[in-house]
Amino acid sequence: MPHSFHANLLHCVFTTKARAALIPPGHHPALARYLATIARMERATLLESGGIADHVHVLLYLPAHLSLGSLMSKLKAHSSRWMKDVSPNFAWQEGYGAFSVSPSRVNAVRSYIRNQEQHHNGRAFDEEFADLLRAAGMDAPGEDRQRPA
Repeated sequence: MPHSFHANLLHCVFTTKARAALIPPGHHPALARYLATIARMERATLLESGGIADHVHVLLYLPAHLSLGSLMSKLKAHSSRWMKDVSPNFAWQEGYGAFSVSPSRVNAVRSYIRNQEQHHNGRAFDEEFADLLRAAGMDAPGEDRQRPA
């Protein structure tokens, strides 16, 4: 085949250090614009971003030339420095969750990310993240399900 084709769509989630409420109310749109700028500089595309005071969800198009680890490292490092202007003790927690997204599910994931405040009305991040892991066929922390051979 003379050409390469790919559709690397990823729903990524990362939290503030110790899951502290370090993202000020109303600051997610500015953070989303900043994350989109960083992604664009790496030739990736941020399709959607949202979250609440202690975490962020992003939907990314990852180009074939770029590793997810490299992009996440740059997104978190640059945005952490930028966030210190509005939240002096700001830092991201080490690590992240990344889940592949079928092109047919992009609109549903975008809607999910846009409506984070509603999703977290009475629901903790740990519960949400465990559900994301289970939906991806992974064990949530503390679970040890039997997998078919």
